[in-house]
Amino acid sequence: MEAILPKALKKGDVIGVVAPASPPDLARIEKAKSLYEEMGLQVLLAPSVGKRHGYLGGTDAERVADLEAMFANEDVRGVFCACGGYGTPRIVDRLNYKLIAEHPKVFWGYSDITCLHVAIHQQTGLVTFHGPMLSSDLGNSELEGATLAGLSQIMAPRQQVFEQTRQPLRVLAQGMATGKLVGGNLTLLASMIGTPYEIDTKDALLFIEEIEEEPYRIDRMLNQLRLAGKLDDAAGFVIGNFNGCEPKKRQHSFTLQEVLDEYFSASGKPCISGFQIGHCSPALSVPYGAMAVLDTERKRFVVEAGVRGEGQ
Repeated sequence: MEAILPKALKKGDVIGVVAPASPPDLARIEKAKSLYEEMGLQVLLAPSVGKRHGYLGGTDAERVADLEAMFANEDVRGVFCACGGYGTPRIVDRLNYKLIAEHPKVFWGYSDITCLHVAIHQQTGLVTFHGPMLSSDLGNSELEGATLAGLSQIMAPRQQVFEQTRQPLRVLAQGMATGKLVGGNLTLLASMIGTPYEIDTKDALLFIEEIEEEPYRIDRMLNQLRLAGKLDDAAGFVIGNFNGCEPKKRQHSFTLQEVLDEYFSASGKPCISGFQIGHCSPALSVPYGAMAVLDTERKRFVVEAGVRGEGQ
Protein backbone atom coordinates (compact mmCIF):
# COMPACT_ATOMS: atom_id res chain seq x y z
CA MET A 1 0.00 0.00 0.00
CA GLU A 2 1.28 3.44 -0.94
CA ALA A 3 2.27 5.61 2.02
CA ILE A 4 0.09 8.64 2.77
CA LEU A 5 1.73 11.62 4.46
CA PRO A 6 -0.57 13.70 6.68
CA LYS A 7 -0.55 17.47 6.24
CA ALA A 8 1.89 19.40 8.40
CA LEU A 9 0.24 21.29 11.23
CA LYS A 10 0.29 25.06 11.36
CA LYS A 11 -0.22 27.65 14.06
CA GLY A 12 -3.84 27.88 15.08
CA ASP A 13 -4.58 24.22 14.31
CA VAL A 14 -6.43 22.08 16.84
CA ILE A 15 -5.01 18.75 18.03
CA GLY A 16 -7.24 16.21 19.75
CA VAL A 17 -6.05 14.19 22.75
CA VAL A 18 -7.36 10.65 23.21
CA ALA A 19 -6.68 7.86 25.72
CA PRO A 20 -7.07 4.59 23.78
CA ALA A 21 -5.21 2.50 26.37
CA SER A 22 -4.91 3.17 30.13
CA PRO A 23 -6.28 6.18 32.06
CA PRO A 24 -3.98 9.23 31.86
CA ASP A 25 -3.02 11.67 34.59
CA LEU A 26 -5.06 14.80 33.88
CA ALA A 27 -2.68 17.07 35.82
CA ARG A 28 0.21 15.94 33.64
CA ILE A 29 -1.84 16.49 30.50
CA GLU A 30 -2.56 20.02 31.66
CA LYS A 31 1.15 20.64 32.18
CA ALA A 32 2.09 19.14 28.81
CA LYS A 33 -0.55 21.16 26.93
CA SER A 34 1.64 24.23 27.26
CA LEU A 35 4.31 22.63 25.06
CA TYR A 36 1.89 22.41 22.15
CA GLU A 37 0.36 25.79 22.91
CA GLU A 38 3.85 27.31 22.67
CA MET A 39 4.00 25.77 19.19
CA GLY A 40 0.82 27.70 18.36
CA LEU A 41 -1.52 24.71 18.57
CA GLN A 42 -4.81 24.42 20.40
CA VAL A 43 -5.47 21.30 22.49
CA LEU A 44 -8.87 19.60 22.70
CA LEU A 45 -9.49 16.65 25.04
CA ALA A 46 -11.78 13.87 23.86
CA PRO A 47 -14.92 13.34 25.99
CA SER A 48 -13.68 10.11 27.60
CA VAL A 49 -10.20 11.32 28.57
CA GLY A 50 -10.02 10.98 32.35
CA LYS A 51 -12.55 8.16 32.58
CA ARG A 52 -11.62 4.86 34.22
CA HIS A 53 -12.91 1.40 33.45
CA GLY A 54 -10.77 -1.00 35.45
CA TYR A 55 -7.24 -0.56 34.06
CA LEU A 56 -8.63 1.04 30.89
CA GLY A 57 -9.26 4.67 30.02
CA GLY A 58 -12.98 4.09 29.52
CA THR A 59 -14.90 1.24 27.96
CA ASP A 60 -13.83 -0.19 24.62
CA ALA A 61 -16.79 1.54 22.98
CA GLU A 62 -15.90 4.90 24.53
CA ARG A 63 -12.27 4.71 23.46
CA VAL A 64 -13.20 3.71 19.91
CA ALA A 65 -15.74 6.52 19.74
CA ASP A 66 -13.15 9.08 20.87
CA LEU A 67 -10.61 7.98 18.28
CA GLU A 68 -13.07 7.90 15.41
CA ALA A 69 -14.64 11.22 16.40
CA MET A 70 -11.26 12.95 16.42
CA PHE A 71 -10.40 11.63 12.96
CA ALA A 72 -13.86 12.58 11.64
CA ASN A 73 -13.83 16.08 13.15
CA GLU A 74 -12.80 18.48 10.36
CA ASP A 75 -11.67 21.06 12.91
CA VAL A 76 -9.12 18.66 14.43
CA ARG A 77 -5.84 18.41 12.49
CA GLY A 78 -3.97 15.87 14.61
CA VAL A 79 -4.79 13.03 17.01
CA PHE A 80 -2.44 12.61 19.97
CA CYS A 81 -2.48 9.80 22.52
CA ALA A 82 -2.24 10.78 26.18
CA CYS A 83 -0.46 7.64 27.41
CA GLY A 84 0.09 3.95 26.85
CA GLY A 85 -0.34 1.22 29.43
CA TYR A 86 -2.73 -1.36 28.03
CA GLY A 87 -5.88 -1.35 25.93
CA THR A 88 -5.29 -0.85 22.21
CA PRO A 89 -5.23 -4.58 21.31
CA ARG A 90 -8.81 -4.74 22.60
CA ILE A 91 -10.04 -2.17 20.08
CA VAL A 92 -7.82 -2.68 17.04
CA ASP A 93 -10.45 -4.80 15.29
CA ARG A 94 -13.26 -2.35 16.10
CA LEU A 95 -11.92 0.76 14.39
CA ASN A 96 -13.32 2.15 11.15
CA TYR A 97 -10.15 2.25 9.04
CA LYS A 98 -12.05 3.56 6.03
CA LEU A 99 -12.92 6.63 8.11
CA ILE A 100 -9.27 7.09 9.10
CA ALA A 101 -8.13 6.72 5.46
CA GLU A 102 -10.62 9.36 4.38
CA HIS A 103 -9.38 11.78 7.05
CA PRO A 104 -5.58 11.33 7.14
CA LYS A 105 -4.11 13.27 10.05
CA VAL A 106 -1.05 13.35 12.24
CA PHE A 107 -1.39 10.48 14.73
CA TRP A 108 1.04 10.36 17.66
CA GLY A 109 1.96 7.95 20.47
CA TYR A 110 4.09 4.94 21.40
CA SER A 111 4.32 1.95 23.78
CA ASP A 112 0.86 0.28 23.80
CA ILE A 113 -0.02 2.60 20.89
CA THR A 114 2.30 0.41 18.77
CA CYS A 115 -0.76 -1.73 18.05
CA LEU A 116 -2.52 1.24 16.44
CA HIS A 117 0.58 2.36 14.51
CA VAL A 118 0.86 -1.06 12.89
CA ALA A 119 -2.84 -1.41 12.15
CA ILE A 120 -3.45 2.14 10.91
CA HIS A 121 -0.43 2.15 8.62
CA GLN A 122 -1.13 -1.30 7.17
CA GLN A 123 -4.86 -0.72 6.77
CA THR A 124 -4.67 2.82 5.38
CA GLY A 125 -1.08 3.65 4.35
CA LEU A 126 -1.05 6.62 6.73
CA VAL A 127 2.37 7.57 8.12
CA THR A 128 2.05 8.02 11.89
CA PHE A 129 4.42 9.18 14.64
CA HIS A 130 6.13 7.17 17.36
CA GLY A 131 7.03 9.57 20.15
CA PRO A 132 6.53 10.72 23.75
CA MET A 133 3.02 11.42 25.01
CA LEU A 134 1.38 14.10 27.14
CA SER A 135 0.60 12.21 30.34
CA SER A 136 3.29 9.53 30.43
CA ASP A 137 6.23 11.66 29.25
CA LEU A 138 5.76 15.33 28.43
CA GLY A 139 4.01 16.27 31.65
CA ASN A 140 6.44 14.48 33.93
CA SER A 141 9.60 16.54 34.35
CA GLU A 142 12.10 18.79 32.62
CA LEU A 143 12.50 17.74 28.99
CA GLU A 144 15.77 17.51 27.10
CA GLY A 145 16.37 19.39 23.87
CA ALA A 146 16.30 16.32 21.64
CA THR A 147 12.87 15.37 22.97
CA LEU A 148 11.48 18.84 22.31
CA ALA A 149 13.08 19.02 18.87
CA GLY A 150 11.30 15.84 17.84
CA LEU A 151 7.90 17.29 18.63
CA SER A 152 8.28 20.04 16.04
CA GLN A 153 8.62 17.67 13.05
CA ILE A 154 4.83 17.80 12.67
CA MET A 155 4.96 21.52 11.80
CA ALA A 156 6.93 21.28 8.54
CA PRO A 157 8.45 18.56 6.34
CA ARG A 158 12.02 17.81 7.39
CA GLN A 159 14.42 14.95 7.18
CA GLN A 160 15.85 13.69 10.47
CA VAL A 161 19.40 12.47 10.94
CA PHE A 162 20.39 10.44 14.01
CA GLU A 163 24.12 9.98 14.49
CA GLN A 164 26.76 8.91 17.00
CA THR A 165 27.00 12.45 18.32
CA ARG A 166 23.48 12.25 19.76
CA GLN A 167 23.90 9.00 21.71
CA PRO A 168 26.41 6.13 22.04
CA LEU A 169 25.70 3.62 19.29
CA ARG A 170 26.86 0.05 18.73
CA VAL A 171 27.01 -1.74 15.38
CA LEU A 172 25.76 -5.32 15.67
CA ALA A 173 25.99 -6.13 11.96
CA GLN A 174 27.60 -4.16 9.14
CA GLY A 175 26.01 -2.76 6.01
CA MET A 176 23.54 -0.29 4.58
CA ALA A 177 19.81 -0.80 4.27
CA THR A 178 16.90 1.26 2.96
CA GLY A 179 13.23 0.71 3.64
CA LYS A 180 10.19 2.12 5.34
CA LEU A 181 10.50 2.35 9.09
CA VAL A 182 8.15 0.06 11.04
CA GLY A 183 8.12 -1.44 14.52
CA GLY A 184 7.67 -0.19 18.06
CA ASN A 185 7.26 -1.86 21.41
CA LEU A 186 8.48 -5.47 21.28
CA THR A 187 5.77 -6.83 23.58
CA LEU A 188 3.02 -5.41 21.35
CA LEU A 189 4.69 -6.59 18.15
CA ALA A 190 4.96 -10.13 19.52
CA SER A 191 1.39 -10.11 20.83
CA MET A 192 -0.01 -9.35 17.37
CA ILE A 193 1.67 -12.31 15.65
CA GLY A 194 -0.99 -14.68 14.32
CA THR A 195 -3.66 -11.99 14.11
CA PRO A 196 -4.88 -10.02 11.07
CA TYR A 197 -2.90 -7.08 12.43
CA GLU A 198 0.56 -8.64 12.73
CA ILE A 199 3.36 -6.43 11.50
CA ASP A 200 4.58 -6.64 7.90
CA THR A 201 8.37 -6.27 7.90
CA LYS A 202 8.99 -7.18 4.24
CA ASP A 203 11.95 -5.07 3.01
CA ALA A 204 11.44 -2.68 5.93
CA LEU A 205 13.71 -1.30 8.63
CA LEU A 206 12.39 -2.79 11.86
CA PHE A 207 12.83 -0.76 15.03
CA ILE A 208 12.14 -2.15 18.50
CA GLU A 209 12.11 -0.81 22.06
CA GLU A 210 11.07 -2.16 25.44
CA ILE A 211 10.83 -1.44 29.17
CA GLU A 212 11.14 -3.58 32.32
CA GLU A 213 11.35 -6.94 30.56
CA GLU A 214 14.08 -9.41 31.59
CA PRO A 215 16.46 -10.82 28.97
CA TYR A 216 14.72 -14.21 28.88
CA ARG A 217 11.47 -12.45 27.99
CA ILE A 218 13.20 -10.37 25.33
CA ASP A 219 14.61 -13.65 23.99
CA ARG A 220 11.13 -15.22 23.92
CA MET A 221 9.60 -12.30 22.03
CA LEU A 222 12.44 -12.02 19.52
CA ASN A 223 12.22 -15.76 18.94
CA GLN A 224 8.51 -15.38 18.24
CA LEU A 225 9.29 -12.74 15.60
CA ARG A 226 11.99 -15.03 14.20
CA LEU A 227 9.67 -18.03 13.96
CA ALA A 228 7.04 -15.86 12.27
CA GLY A 229 9.59 -14.83 9.62
CA LYS A 230 9.58 -11.16 10.65
CA LEU A 231 13.34 -10.97 11.17
CA ASP A 232 14.08 -12.75 7.89
CA ASP A 233 11.75 -10.39 6.01
CA ALA A 234 13.30 -7.18 7.35
CA ALA A 235 16.02 -5.28 5.47
CA GLY A 236 17.74 -4.09 8.64
CA PHE A 237 17.26 -3.34 12.32
CA VAL A 238 17.22 -0.22 14.47
CA ILE A 239 17.47 -1.11 18.16
CA GLY A 240 15.99 1.52 20.44
CA ASN A 241 16.10 1.89 24.21
CA PHE A 242 15.56 -1.14 26.45
CA ASN A 243 14.88 0.60 29.74
CA GLY A 244 15.31 -1.56 32.85
CA CYS A 245 15.70 -4.78 30.87
CA GLU A 246 18.31 -6.40 33.11
CA PRO A 247 18.19 -9.81 34.83
CA LYS A 248 16.24 -9.64 38.10
CA LYS A 249 14.69 -12.86 39.36
CA ARG A 250 17.02 -15.37 37.67
CA GLN A 251 20.38 -16.01 39.32
CA HIS A 252 21.91 -17.15 36.02
CA SER A 253 20.99 -15.20 32.92
CA PHE A 254 22.22 -13.94 29.61
CA THR A 255 22.64 -10.18 29.53
CA LEU A 256 20.40 -8.09 27.33
CA GLN A 257 23.34 -7.42 25.02
CA GLU A 258 24.04 -11.14 24.66
CA VAL A 259 20.43 -11.75 23.64
CA LEU A 260 20.48 -8.93 21.11
CA ASP A 261 23.81 -10.14 19.73
CA GLU A 262 22.48 -13.65 19.21
CA TYR A 263 19.53 -12.46 17.14
CA PHE A 264 21.09 -9.58 15.24
CA SER A 265 24.88 -9.84 15.05
CA ALA A 266 24.80 -12.97 12.89
CA SER A 267 21.77 -11.90 10.89
CA GLY A 268 23.82 -10.58 7.98
CA LYS A 269 21.55 -7.53 7.96
CA PRO A 270 22.59 -4.02 9.02
CA CYS A 271 21.86 -3.38 12.67
CA ILE A 272 22.71 -0.59 15.11
CA SER A 273 21.67 -0.46 18.75
CA GLY A 274 21.57 2.43 21.20
CA PHE A 275 19.08 4.83 19.64
CA GLN A 276 17.11 6.80 22.22
CA ILE A 277 13.75 5.66 20.90
CA GLY A 278 11.30 4.45 23.53
CA HIS A 279 10.79 4.77 27.28
CA CYS A 280 13.81 7.01 27.90
CA SER A 281 15.07 10.57 28.15
CA PRO A 282 15.80 12.12 25.79
CA ALA A 283 13.12 10.37 23.74
CA LEU A 284 13.46 10.67 19.99
CA SER A 285 10.37 10.79 17.78
CA VAL A 286 10.21 9.04 14.40
CA PRO A 287 7.59 8.82 11.64
CA TYR A 288 6.22 5.28 11.37
CA GLY A 289 6.06 4.17 7.74
CA ALA A 290 8.38 6.87 6.36
CA MET A 291 11.37 5.87 4.24
CA ALA A 292 14.66 5.56 6.08
CA VAL A 293 18.31 4.63 5.53
CA LEU A 294 20.55 2.84 8.03
CA ASP A 295 24.31 3.19 7.40
CA THR A 296 26.51 1.29 9.85
CA GLU A 297 29.81 2.58 8.43
CA ARG A 298 28.83 6.14 9.30
CA LYS A 299 26.75 5.06 12.31
CA ARG A 300 23.93 7.03 10.81
CA PHE A 301 20.17 6.63 10.64
CA VAL A 302 18.26 8.99 8.33
CA VAL A 303 14.46 9.21 8.23
CA GLU A 304 12.49 11.13 5.61
CA ALA A 305 9.78 13.62 6.55
CA GLY A 306 6.55 12.22 7.97
CA VAL A 307 4.35 15.15 6.91
CA ARG A 308 3.72 17.00 3.66
CA GLY A 309 3.68 20.73 3.12
CA GLU A 310 0.61 22.80 2.32
CA GLY A 311 1.08 22.68 -1.44
CA GLN A 312 2.00 19.00 -1.67
